[in-house]
This record gives sequence, C-alpha cells and structure tokens, in this order.
Amino acid sequence: MRIAVDVRRIADFGVGTHIRNLLNAFAELESPHHFQLICSSANRGQFSHLPKNFQTVIYERKDSARLDHFALPALIRSLKVDLTHIPMHRVPWFLPKPYVVTIHDLSSLFYDEAKGWLHEAHIRKLRHGLERAARIIAVSGATQRDVMELAPSAAGRTRIIYNAPDPVFLERRGNPSDAARERHRILERYQIHYPFLLYAGSIRPQKNIPRLIEAFSVARSSLEGHRGFKDLRLIIIGDEISRHASVRRAVIHSRVEHCVRFLGYVPFQELRVFHELATAFVFPSLYEGFGLPPLEAMASGTPVIASAVSSLPEVVGGAAMLVNPENVFDIARGITDVLLNNNLRDSMIVKGRKQAAGFSWARTAREVAEVYQEAAIQTKV
Repeated sequence: MRIAVDVRRIADFGVGTHIRNLLNAFAELESPHHFQLICSSANRGQFSHLPKNFQTVIYERKDSARLDHFALPALIRSLKVDLTHIPMHRVPWFLPKPYVVTIHDLSSLFYDEAKGWLHEAHIRKLRHGLERAARIIAVSGATQRDVMELAPSAAGRTRIIYNAPDPVFLERRGNPSDAARERHRILERYQIHYPFLLYAGSIRPQKNIPRLIEAFSVARSSLEGHRGFKDLRLIIIGDEISRHASVRRAVIHSRVEHCVRFLGYVPFQELRVFHELATAFVFPSLYEGFGLPPLEAMASGTPVIASAVSSLPEVVGGAAMLVNPENVFDIARGITDVLLNNNLRDSMIVKGRKQAAGFSWARTAREVAEVYQEAAIQTKV
C-alpha cells in the first residue's frame, strides 16, 4: 500500500516519541508499504536514515491552522495514497477516506481553555474525525474508554495498541567508565551536586506540577534531619517556568525557590542520564492517555512515584508507588516511603525494568500494520 503519515509533530513530547519509534520499527521490520511522510522542511533531516520506501513530502502549514482542514486533504488527494495515518487527534475536517487515527489522549477536550460554543465546536471536530475513521488506535484501555464515550459508534473500529519506551532507555551501557565520565560531565555542566527528584514532560494543567512542588516541600521538610536527603532538590525538565504563572506561585508559596530547578529543554541523550541519576521519578499527573515518562524512568532503573488514576496503573503495573494526585500529603508520603525504604527501592527498580521491557516498538509496529490491513480491507468491502 501507499500510506501517507502526518509526521509534523515529530518534535513533540510523547507524540514525537511515538512517530519516531513507529517509523524506525517499520523500517527494521522491512515493511513492504510505501510511506509518504508529511513534514516541515525543518524536520526533514530526521527521516534521512530511513530506507527508500520512506519518502518525505514537504508541507509547512501547522495542524492547528484553520486552512489545514482544506490544504492537507488536497495534498493527500494529490499523493494518490491508499490510506492516511494521522498519529494524533487533529483530523482535518475534509480528510479523504480511508484513514487511521491514533488517539494518545483527549486532554485537549477535558482541559480545554475554550468555553461555550468554542468548546462545543472542539467536541464536534473531535467526534467528526473519529466517526469517519476506518480504524482508531487507542494507546491504552483508559484512552479507548474515553474514545467510546465521545463517539460510541467508533467502538467496533477501535483497537488498543500500546506505546513503548524509546529503545535508548532500554539499552545497556557498553563501557562503564565511559558512562561514568558522561554522567560526571553532565553533572558538572548543570552544577548538580545533590540528590534530586525528577519530573520530565510538558507543564500543562493536567500534569499537576503545582501540587508536585507543594508535595516536594512537605517531603523535604520531613527529611531535613536525614543525612542523605537533607539537600534534596526537585528538577523539572520540560517547558520554561516563565510560561506558567500557577507553577511560579507554587514555588514561591511553598518557599522552595532555592531547591526547585527548571531546566527547560534538555537534549535527548542528556535526558537519559538525568533519568539514570535521579533518586526517584515523580509523575503525579491528573490525566494520561498512556504515560511514557514513568515507563522510560523505569527502563533507566529509577523508582517511580505515579498517580493511581487514568491510564497510569494500567501502564506501570505493580512496579510503581501509586499515589492520589489530588492529595499533596499522599504524594509527599509516596516520595518519603520510596526514599527511606531501601528494600522497597531495590524491589521497585527490578520490577520497573521488567515492566518497561514488556513493551516493544516492534510489536507496536506489527499491530499498527495489521490495523492498516483491516482499514484497507474494510474500504474495499
């Protein structure tokens, strides 16, 4: 088949990881399909390593632009493909059939800043994209339930196909001394000489960062007399704090300005090292469609404290410390339990690595390829 794939979100957290690793897995499995990758000129180089049956098609318009509802469908028609794959929820209104859409989450619906008729229009666009799809891929059972609640008619066309950690997080280091030197270099570059908790991801309302900061303040106060953790810090990798007033207020009100660091964007290889060096990874999200960051932390051998809501219990299994994300003191309790109980930490590290290894991009790619075949057969029928 000739398949068009919208890869414009390759640089995003989560969705970008999905796109990059799905394409790499297709290439490694020597997929027989011919892929037309719709991308911006700025990101074209990210696909240069793929084999000849992957070709890039330059398209500069963003998927948030109103004209995208007309321009992308026109491009798809000109490519004369058999199938289109939209790997996130933004489906152009007039997209030609057949198409497959991957739903990572519906946070844009549940945490929509728009109100009134604008919110209703958003719901209508999402539902329209789902109802016309030949197949819908949901990345977890929790996301599948959200999809079916929004578009009940889509139930028979929805498949659960899990994401997986980026393979880099599952690789074992070659030379231990080289790995140690790399870690030392990064610690020196960022001037880190203390134990730290880590959060990595976007800073959006559902990520619950203000409560994380408050919980860190509570946990740090209880550890003031502990020799190993009296200088504990919280490092947040993702968006810049200047864009989020509620997060700034939480830092000031909790009086932890001197021990919470916002690093913004961090290169991928350095992010891996931060995962490995963290004392624990804390992810108290209020809503997740899948939850790649805690799984990647587990793959790195770091204990995870995560929310007991949405898709997270499904993804982390029994390998994480689950907490109530709406209760600051329960998040703090989870942090202190993991930090102070060495036997628990050791057990979580072993279980976490095993849990993360249970997800595979090769399996994901095979299952997505099966969905492509189902969509194509349905269209012919």
